[in-house]
Amino acid sequence: MDKAVLTHIENRLGTITLNRPEKRNAMSPELIQAMKSALVNMEHDPAVKVVRIKAEGKAFCAGADLSYLQSMQNYSEEENLQDSENLMELFDLIYNFPKIIIAQVQGHALAGGCGLVTVCDFAFSAPDALFGYTEVRIGFVPALVSVFLQEQIGAAKTQELLLSGDLISAERAASLGLITQVTPAEHLDQVVLDHAAKLITHNSANSMMETKKLLRSLNQKERNQSLKHAAEINAKARAHEDCVKGISSFLSKEKPTW
Repeated sequence: MDKAVLTHIENRLGTITLNRPEKRNAMSPELIQAMKSALVNMEHDPAVKVVRIKAEGKAFCAGADLSYLQSMQNYSEEENLQDSENLMELFDLIYNFPKIIIAQVQGHALAGGCGLVTVCDFAFSAPDALFGYTEVRIGFVPALVSVFLQEQIGAAKTQELLLSGDLISAERAASLGLITQVTPAEHLDQVVLDHAAKLITHNSANSMMETKKLLRSLNQKERNQSLKHAAEINAKARAHEDCVKGISSFLSKEKPTW
C-alpha cells in the first residue's frame, strides 16, 4: 500500500508530500496522522531547518475524503469531537511549528485543504489553483480555520469567504493575504526551493523560531480558547440534519436543496 505522505530531506529542507493523487489528496484520519508524525520527526531533526508541504497530482488537497465523510455519518458526538480535535491538532502543530513551513500549492486547495494552506508561514501557488472554504455548501461549519484566518486577513474578509463558500483565484487569494505569491506553474518548484534556500542561508534558525514564537504568543490564550470552542461547534454541526443531508447529497453527487 502506498504511503499517504512521503518525506525527503535535502540541503536542510524537509519536504512533506501529500501522496494520494487518485483521491486529490483528500484528508482522512490516516493522512492527518501521517502528517503529524512527519512534522514531529522534522521538528526534532537537526538536519531540517525549513519545511515544505507539497502534493502529488493535479490537486493540492480537496478537503475531506469521500469514504471518511461516509463513515462520519455514523459517528457519535464524542467521536465527532475527537475527530475535530484531531484536525485541530494538525493545524495547531503547523501554526506553532518552531521551524518555517512553506506550502507549495500546484492545484486546488479546498475546505480543509485551504485550511492547511492558511496555517503555513508562506504559500506559493500556481496561477490555475483555486482556493475556497466550501464547508457551508454541504452543511459543515468552517470552525477551526476561522480562528486562524481571521488573524491572517481580518474579520470582514474572513466573513466574506466563510459565509459565501465561494472559490477564488490564486491572484485574489494573494491580494487578500491568504497566500504569499502566485508564480507560473513551470517555475513553482524552483521558486519555492529558492525561497527556502534564502531562509536557510541568510537567516538564523533561532531568530526565525523566536520571532515566530513571539508572533504566535500574541492573543495565544484567546486563540487556544477559540480553537477549543471551534472544535465543539464543528462536532455539533456534524450532527445537524443539514450536515447529514449535505454529506448524503455530496456522496450521491447531487446538489442539496437548501
